[in-house]
Amino acid sequence: MFVIYNDKTKFPIKTWLSGMDKLEESCLEQAYHLSNLPFLHKWVCLMPDTHTGMGMPIGGVIAAKDVVIPNAVGVDIGCGMVFTATDIKYKEISEATVGTATLMQSMIGGIMRSVPVGFESHKKKQDSPVLDEALQNSGKYEANPELMHLLEEGYFQTGTLGGGNHFIELQEDEEGYLCIMIHSGSRHLGKEICDYFHKKARTLNKTWYSQVPEEYRLAFLPTGTEEGAQYLNWMQLALAYAFENRERMLERVCGVVKEQIERYAGVSIAFTDKINCHHNYAALENHYGENVWVHRKGATRVRKGERAVIPGAMGSYSYVVEGKGNEESFCTSSHGAGRAYSRSGAMQAFTTEQVMVDLKEKGVVLGKKKKNDVAEECRFAYKDIDEVMAQQTDLVTPVRKLKTIGVVKG
Repeated sequence: MFVIYNDKTKFPIKTWLSGMDKLEESCLEQAYHLSNLPFLHKWVCLMPDTHTGMGMPIGGVIAAKDVVIPNAVGVDIGCGMVFTATDIKYKEISEATVGTATLMQSMIGGIMRSVPVGFESHKKKQDSPVLDEALQNSGKYEANPELMHLLEEGYFQTGTLGGGNHFIELQEDEEGYLCIMIHSGSRHLGKEICDYFHKKARTLNKTWYSQVPEEYRLAFLPTGTEEGAQYLNWMQLALAYAFENRERMLERVCGVVKEQIERYAGVSIAFTDKINCHHNYAALENHYGENVWVHRKGATRVRKGERAVIPGAMGSYSYVVEGKGNEESFCTSSHGAGRAYSRSGAMQAFTTEQVMVDLKEKGVVLGKKKKNDVAEECRFAYKDIDEVMAQQTDLVTPVRKLKTIGVVKG
């Protein structure tokens, strides 16, 4: 970790990278903007997977006094990870077949039939205790009638994956055990909430003659205002919805895996060590003697002893970690490997054939309906996860290292 503190910064920028050469110029510019916010607490943190985002870098962490910033949480509120291990080793089932397919190919196909991906939704309303409760307490949300339609529409997206960097992976840990990992968030609900309140914050900031320049794209809402309270209500709803969304997908994936393994490999299976954690949110926490709103945008909370999940990229490795509770990072780590190429940049740099050959050579079964954009999310488009982990040894301790053996993408 090194510190950036110069004539462009009001507050320091603590950076968990090996050097300035690892920090893209546009990401650094966004960090400078953050460091000049008048309500900042202590410093800006950049995790080792940091890269340019919308307003605030992905892999960025700030603590703010009495203020929330919609764009410092992001459009996918509550995006995060769910993980579970199993009690069987992949070797026990790797030779099993289902007709002409391997058992792994069959399980990936079964998952794709069970979980809508990309822009798909369920055709029928799904159970959602989170949305049920929101409708029962609709008075909390009625001050923002433009968003109320999301409560009904959300029933059709509960238990859906989405696209982009979201995935469902079957993995093997270093001891050979089969594991399941899912990356997804609050779907359309979170995006609508962020866009709505960012626009509202921009309008209000102009009327207040805010010190935060419009071009920073960091319009804020004081938590003591009606608008700030409204955003927090909707944000917390999106967090609960994202958590539930991952739970529902995990239930379906575990159901497919259990049914097929027991049916075709004749092996009983149990699931253990579940983790479900967010990496896009704001939370009121106490740091250095003050209650502050910690914004984690593409960053994972890792209090001392807390377990979390840090994914790599498909065909690469991922980690389950235990937090060290490092206060300098506001008890935070990276949320993944971090992009080395933009999506369009990856499409220009790598061909579909290159990616498919690479996955085949690594023995990874890919479940994806359209392959023509597969390069956007290939492992070459991301930083080396082991290099990222090496930069945060003061933040987390690895507990499991997992390699991809099967993956579903939108």
